[in-house]
Amino acid sequence: MKLVFTFGTRPEAIKLAPLVHEAQRRRGVHPVVVCTGQHRELLRPVLELFSLRPDHHLELMTGGQSLGGFTGRAVEGLADLFGRLRPDAVAVQGDTTTVLCGALAAFYNRIPVAHVEAGLRTDSRYSPFPEEMNRRLAAQLATWHLAPTAKAKEALVAEGVRRLGGHIHITGNTGIDALFLGLELAKGAPPPAGELGEVFARLDSDPSRPLVLVTGHRRESFGEPLERVCRALRRVAGAHPELLFVYPVHLNPNVKGPVQEMLGGLGNVFLTPPAGYGDFLRLMKRSHLIVTDSGGVQEEGPALGKPVLVTRETTERPEAVEAGGVRLVGLDEDRIVGELERLVAGGEEYRRMAVPRFPYGDGQAAARCLDAILGEPVEQFRPDGGPEPAP
Repeated sequence: MKLVFTFGTRPEAIKLAPLVHEAQRRRGVHPVVVCTGQHRELLRPVLELFSLRPDHHLELMTGGQSLGGFTGRAVEGLADLFGRLRPDAVAVQGDTTTVLCGALAAFYNRIPVAHVEAGLRTDSRYSPFPEEMNRRLAAQLATWHLAPTAKAKEALVAEGVRRLGGHIHITGNTGIDALFLGLELAKGAPPPAGELGEVFARLDSDPSRPLVLVTGHRRESFGEPLERVCRALRRVAGAHPELLFVYPVHLNPNVKGPVQEMLGGLGNVFLTPPAGYGDFLRLMKRSHLIVTDSGGVQEEGPALGKPVLVTRETTERPEAVEAGGVRLVGLDEDRIVGELERLVAGGEEYRRMAVPRFPYGDGQAAARCLDAILGEPVEQFRPDGGPEPAP
């Protein structure tokens, strides 16, 4: 089987890496890796860490690109490439614009699509934007729906994807596979250079100092919502000089500008360039708690036993919220301050959240995904060890 793996952003590459490695181990499978270049700078360290070498790199990213402009270039470029490669299947991961374009380009060539991490839903058209609709539209084009959890499967069943010939499998999330693999690969790595290296040196010199790790990049938060988050962080940082805040800042100017303006210059807040995946995992392991709007961190943080505050109004990952490891705090400044203060204080509330939880995977999702694509029997992922959900 010739199986094309298509990605364009850092999260896609992270979560497809275990599946590419699994495909390389399988007899009779010929993996082909295609990169659209949606996030060029952020991808390079991930490719190096996981030894991913794209067979085809479309380099579609342009400065100041619009969603419509990238979508048009990606559909055309991928449709042409798939037409020349003629693979047996195309695998896409998650909810990015590359996912939608890859699924549509494969459909135009009558090539079946495997959608990894299928079925996550917020039921809010514009949150996250444009990811919610990217994921929903890709579901209409997929043959294999590789759902990470029972809730994701339920959403797909309710939408009737089986009527279009879709096959749903509960596999767990390959992000947990990548977490385990990334932690192993990052062991013994030398400290990074530059500002991030200074952060690691500071942490090594004072290992008991609590670290609050922050990320934020969602389009729906651009402008005033992101400014409210920054104001909340500034208030807590000022009130708690004993804390160390580390914020690897996304390169998008809609993020970088406001964050630098509102948080730059504070003595206990370090604003660094984006961290490589291995370095970011090391920061997560060292952290006291995490503030984020990232989807992947909502999966990784609980697995590491780190309390996660999610600065979004909705989440397509409710399992960790229900399990108690993640708290949805929205974008209200006072609420974010209050939730941070409660966890910074420690005590029983912090201890309840700071317990490793694995609602999203057991590190075997890649094997289940590939079994499904190859038509092999798939042992469904069941985090609670209970009976398989009804079909």
